[in-house]
Amino acid sequence: MANKRELKQTINYVCAELLSETFVAGMLEKNIENDNVDNLLHSIVRINQDYIRRISHPEPGMSQKTYFKDLVEGFNKDVDETIDMIGNLY
Repeated sequence: MANKRELKQTINYVCAELLSETFVAGMLEKNIENDNVDNLLHSIVRINQDYIRRISHPEPGMSQKTYFKDLVEGFNKDVDETIDMIGNLY
C-alpha cells in the first residue's frame, strides 16, 4: 500500500466497475428480477462506503500495517463474493 489516497481511489474504481457490470447485466438480461439487481447495487454501494470509512478512521491500538493488511484482505473477499453474485444473475 502506497498511501491512503491511492487505496481509496482503488476501492472507488473497483466498486464503480462492479456497479456498471451489475447495471449492464440488469439491463441486458430479461430474465433477471429487478429486486435482485437493486439489492446487489445497494450491497456494492454499502461495501464502498464501509471500506472508505474504515480507511479514514483506523482502529486505535492496532498497528497500521496489520490494520490495512486486514482491510485489503476483507475488501478482496467482499469483491470476490460480489463477482460471484453478479455471475449468478445470468
